[in-house]
Formats: sequence, structure tokens, C-alpha cells
Amino acid sequence: MSALATPAETPALSVQSLTTVFQTPKGPVRAVDAVSFDVMPGEVLGLVGESGSGKSVTLRSLMGLIHAPAQVSGRVLWQGADILAMPKKALRRVRGGEVAMIFQEPMTALNPVLKVRVQIEENLAAHSQLDARQRRARAIELLDLVGIPAAERRLEDYPHQFSGGMRQRVMIAIALASNPKLLLADEPTTALDVTIQDQILKLILDLRDEFAMSVVFVTHDLGVVAGTCDRMAVMYAGRIVESGTVAEIFARPHHPYTRGLLGSVPRGGAERTMLTSIEGTPPSLAVIPQGCAFHPRCAYAVEHCVAKRPALERIGLGRMVACFREAEVAAAGAPV
Repeated sequence: MSALATPAETPALSVQSLTTVFQTPKGPVRAVDAVSFDVMPGEVLGLVGESGSGKSVTLRSLMGLIHAPAQVSGRVLWQGADILAMPKKALRRVRGGEVAMIFQEPMTALNPVLKVRVQIEENLAAHSQLDARQRRARAIELLDLVGIPAAERRLEDYPHQFSGGMRQRVMIAIALASNPKLLLADEPTTALDVTIQDQILKLILDLRDEFAMSVVFVTHDLGVVAGTCDRMAVMYAGRIVESGTVAEIFARPHHPYTRGLLGSVPRGGAERTMLTSIEGTPPSLAVIPQGCAFHPRCAYAVEHCVAKRPALERIGLGRMVACFREAEVAAAGAPV
């Protein structure tokens, strides 16, 4: 059983020791390092951390979208079957059908020379038994579902004819075409203004309820996590360093990195107070520090942190942390 499971629940998705290594001229780079987490039926799991922490590579790895010479190992159990061990035909049936993904930047994920109708119908042709007329009707229904006005007319438009928020809605419509049971959302609100961001987040939650989907939501925005996710896993340098329910982690973080992230978020009623910052920058994945990867930036670090890497260990029901000084961090409480 992996990091976010509780004994009474059966996860919809179970990721176990997922590791992704890229071969570079300077040697192997471990972008994802033994990552384990579970996603429960109907749950929204937030995967958070700074840019470069391995969040997007994790999603692409578990979808089978990382190719040679990169190496992906571990297990990704979806409804009892290991996605990483599936033959290509079975993987094509799952990917885009039962498990769908919203990519980070729709303008690069959408094909600029194909009409929106064609791109939605490609998914329907691959994962449904609908004929051409039924696929068109379903495409109109999907655009209407995600809130695009004049859906029938806009089917014949190209991606560049849509605004950023509308392109993201088109991406969501493509992802939902085959009624997936798991939605992987890779920072779907990046570069959108706050009004459109709120609409997209509300849409994803509404669709989660309507289709009984599970969602893995990758973001670096803890405000989005607070308003969207049930549980969260914090990533640093390719590893999960803390996991648990959103309410528990926000109230009492046990890892100094998590505490630093929470301290950098503006809070209501705290006008004219300094935000907490995490000194330094995330390490290069090609040169991860010995011991705890966070120790060069950590105010709680001691000699032991430099010498040995802490394991991700259970500290309570549904709570896990990788820190030798988690008790001292927890005693300090949430940053004010």
C-alpha cells in the first residue's frame, strides 16, 4: 500500500516506486525517484511543489508518455492492471479512454492545423462505437458542457481562434470525450487570469461530481490546492517529502519545505506582514545534494540531514513525511 492510502479503502490508481531516469551527455538524471501515491475513487489529489520538482514528469511517466532513451520503472496499477507493463494495444485503450490528461499548455498540445471538431472526434473514433453523425453531435455536446458559447459554430474553428481560457476548455472537452474515470490535470490554469482560472477549477470539480471521476491535479499554487483538492502530496527534487489531507497539512506541516511553501502564500488579515521565503533555489536534478536534498535550504538541518537521506515514513493515519526533524517542524505550527 502506497503513501496516501488508508487500510479501509481500495485505490482507483496505485503508483508504486515510480522512477524515471533520463540519459544525458552528463550522465543519468533521476527526474522521478521512487514516487508512490494512491488516488481513491472520486478523490482530487494535489501534486504540488516548485517548478522542476518532477510533477509533470510523474504524470507523463504513469501515462506511458516517456520514451527511450529514458527509463521508467515501478508499478502503476489502474483497476488492478499495471499500465507500465501493458502491451501497446491495451495501453491505447486505457490512455485517452479510461484515463485522460489535460496538458499544461493547450496551444502546444492542440494541433494548430486541425479544426477543433476533428481533434475531439479523433478521441471519439478511437474510444467509442459512435458513427460520424453521432461523433459530431457528441462533440457539440462536449463543447457546450465545458461552457463554450455557440458550440456548433465553433466546432469548425481552429485553436488559434480561441482565447487561452477557451483553448483550455477545448482541451478538457477532448479529455472528457470518452467519459474517463481518471483525469490527470497538469497545471490546467497556468497563465490564465484569475476569473478564468476559477471557472476552469469549478468546471473540473463539477465534472468530477457528474462523471464520478478521480483527479490528479498538478500545480504549484497552494491557493488552488486549498480550494480544489481533498489530499495532497508535496514533491521536492523528484521525491514526495510529505503527504496527507489538505486540511491536516495546512494546519500543521511536518516538513520544512512544506512549511516554507505555506509561508509564501498571502493570507487574509495579514496585511503589511512579510511573507516567508525559502532561501536558495531548487537543486539541479543532475546534481542532487547528498543526504536530504532540501538540507542546503533548510533552517532545521543538522549534520545527520547532510549525511543520510530520510525515508518517507508514516506518522499517522494517512500522513507521511520524509524528515528527521519532523517533530520540531510540527511543533512550530503553520506559518503565520
